[in-house]
Amino acid sequence: MKTEPQVDVKDIDHLGIIAGIIDEIGIVEIINQELGTHAQEKVSAGLVVKAMIINCMGFLSAPLYLFSQFFVGNL
Repeated sequence: MKTEPQVDVKDIDHLGIIAGIIDEIGIVEIINQELGTHAQEKVSAGLVVKAMIINCMGFLSAPLYLFSQFFVGNL
């Protein structure tokens, strides 16, 4: 008797796919390597760029001042 493999399907929409591509390419690491880090920074420059790309792809019509609201509860 052949058993069927278990498949776990999750809906990640296009933002999850974009985040995965950013991780696969290594954009965050490249930017952090080029710019360096500072002891006082809470979020690296590379992570900020990733967040801006994801935000841009999800909220094209939202004003830039609402950018921080995109990440409320997502950290």
